[in-house]
Amino acid sequence: MDVNGIGVPYNTSARFIDEKVNRGLGEKTAIYYRSQQVTYRDLQMSVNKTGNALKGLGVEPENRILLVCHDSPEFISSFYGAIKIGAVPIPVNTMMKPKDYEYYLNKSRAKALIIHEDVWEQIKIFRSNYLYLQHVIVISEDRQKLFVKEFSFWALTQQANEQLETCCTCEDDAAFWLFSSGSTGEAKGVIHLHHDMEYSLDTYARQVLKITKDDICFSASKLFFAYGLGGGMFFPLGAGASTVLLSERPLPEKVFEMIETFKPTIFFGVPTLYGSMMDYAERSGKAFNLSSLRICTSAGEALPESFSRRWKDMYNLDILDGIGSTEALHIYISNRIGDIKPGTSGKVVPGYEAKIVDEEGHEVPPDTVGDLVIKGDSLTPGYWNLHELNKMRIKGEWFFTGDKYSRDEEGYFKYCGRADDMLKIGGIWVSPIEVENCLVEHPAVLEIAVVGEEKDDGLTLLKAFIVLKNGYDASGELTEQLKALAKSKLAKYKYPRVIEYLDELPKTSSGKIQRFRLRV
Repeated sequence: MDVNGIGVPYNTSARFIDEKVNRGLGEKTAIYYRSQQVTYRDLQMSVNKTGNALKGLGVEPENRILLVCHDSPEFISSFYGAIKIGAVPIPVNTMMKPKDYEYYLNKSRAKALIIHEDVWEQIKIFRSNYLYLQHVIVISEDRQKLFVKEFSFWALTQQANEQLETCCTCEDDAAFWLFSSGSTGEAKGVIHLHHDMEYSLDTYARQVLKITKDDICFSASKLFFAYGLGGGMFFPLGAGASTVLLSERPLPEKVFEMIETFKPTIFFGVPTLYGSMMDYAERSGKAFNLSSLRICTSAGEALPESFSRRWKDMYNLDILDGIGSTEALHIYISNRIGDIKPGTSGKVVPGYEAKIVDEEGHEVPPDTVGDLVIKGDSLTPGYWNLHELNKMRIKGEWFFTGDKYSRDEEGYFKYCGRADDMLKIGGIWVSPIEVENCLVEHPAVLEIAVVGEEKDDGLTLLKAFIVLKNGYDASGELTEQLKALAKSKLAKYKYPRVIEYLDELPKTSSGKIQRFRLRV
């Protein structure tokens, strides 16, 4: 029933954490992290302490809190602790540059920042640029360490109360944001509601993955990505299962080690990782034991057919390739157990609808390429502060994904590329404009266009076409300078792996670069 006009009470933190303890799972391991085993009761206490610590600093319902946290119990405690008091956590990538965090903080108008110390050390010099930020809470490996101008996460939570009253929110309240990059290169604040995680859990996780409380999940994709947030956090917690967290980079040898050590049953990866894991296993000559896994999933970019067949041959494991988005929170089209068609994204996940439409919005016949539009209750109600984009992407109940797809007579969807110039490298969106704006700063560069080049294995890498200024000559040394420039100013996955020099770039009569003519 409606309470005082605010809607039916619903808080996703109480739903995903407190209810598990109330149902007798308090002593069950919720999180495996390094040498720690965090039970559901431990997690509940940490969530409550974090929420009370935030309240003690004056954080109120609907205040936004930026989370720059490595995958760790502190990430999960901060996320659900904020939600339990009605605040809005916003997890963001820990691999960005200082200017990116300035943008996230100012765009979101975050009142508080919870951040791991190694990242804070890189950006604290710019604190005066953060216009709305009032409180910085630092998570340090040294739990006794105190800070002069910031708060210690451990000092704040240690003295906080273990009991926390749940804020009276409803399922249609904003619960959290995620940032997603767009065609302009600027990140977009994607708003998600309290019921979105449960909807995604009840559709993809329960009906496709068949998740139960006996599962142990391990996501190589980080928690600040929508894909990782589901696989590594709210799917296992929602099902009363367990999650394995890896704070470091998911290098192939480390991922193999984690699987052999913690014996997860469900693994969430991306195509580039599967490829590098197989290459590492073959180069090293090592035989890895993946027998604990009952299923693997893939998202972020299309999984090459060769990868799924090779993985099956090596480990007798299926990979369920699918497509999701930050806007939908997780996967809405997927292959499934016993129903896999390599080279496709599979079929629509129960609970969602999808169709392929032409430019006028009419559904197209089978095996015809068009725009993928979807419908489902985990979809964002909109982007923060982007009125025109909301009108363009959300039309009634339908969301225009920006992906080009076709669907065959049997209902399998096949990815055909992006509708715009955005590229996915290693499962992460990259804006060509951002890379171009970086490299054009080099004194030798006159003009530049960045596109994606598909490799033999079906994955995409960044390729830059460059026109040099007079007086400069193409050389291996210049190529390495340009790559180093990109690495110094951008996140490491955004530098172009290939650079080709041209006398001129193809353009329209109005002077616009025709990138499609540069693509192989």
